[in-house]
Amino acid sequence: MHEQDYFNEIRSIIENVEVNKKVREYKNNYDDLIAKWNIGKLLVEAQGGEKRAKYGNNLIKRWSEIFVNEYGKQYSVTNLKYMRQFYSAFSIGQPVVGQLTWSHIIKLLPIKNENERNYYIN
Repeated sequence: MHEQDYFNEIRSIIENVEVNKKVREYKNNYDDLIAKWNIGKLLVEAQGGEKRAKYGNNLIKRWSEIFVNEYGKQYSVTNLKYMRQFYSAFSIGQPVVGQLTWSHIIKLLPIKNENERNYYIN
């Protein structure tokens, strides 16, 4: 093999590693968002449905204390409320949702108008 052949072979390996890294990051982000959406769904259901969910903050406070002690601050009262809101505001089937990060979702949650929210997503 010539020097250029070695170079090209190394480049190919590096490109493969980098692409696989991005795929794993995307998959981990998507799995994280699905988990948060499902937690939000279960919170809404545990609180008696969409109409009563906003009145169920006591339940979230109690559960949050347990979850924070066991799993960390990512399950704070605020984050559990965000998850509940995420479930109510987004359809998990939207292809674009999986491309967003949790930080993006949190920024979009205050936007109640779905068309306006979709504008910012796009």
